[in-house]
Formats: sequence, C-alpha cells, structure tokens
Amino acid sequence: MKISQRLIIALLMLSFAGLASGCSDTWQGVKEDTSKNVNKAGDVVIKAGEKIKSE
Repeated sequence: MKISQRLIIALLMLSFAGLASGCSDTWQGVKEDTSKNVNKAGDVVIKAGEKIKSE
C-alpha cells in the first residue's frame, strides 16, 4: 500500500471519528434541552393550577 493511500485512509478514519463524536455531543445537548423545557413546562402548569386553586 502506498503512503498516499495510507494517508487518505487515515484522514477518512479521523474524519469519521470526529463526525461521530460531534453527533454524540449534539444528541446529549438535545436531550438536556428537552429535559429542561419539559421541567419548565411542568412548573408553569403547577403554578397555573395553584393560581386557579387560590381564586
């Protein structure tokens, strides 16, 4: 195998590894954001229920 072929294969493997790790980080961010939004929505519902109850 020529050096240029090895270099191309190595670059492709590094690119794939970088993309895979980036997707993992993005997915973790999406899960965290969704969790925060669900918690905030739940707080709003609880506050609205308390307000209606007090009236």
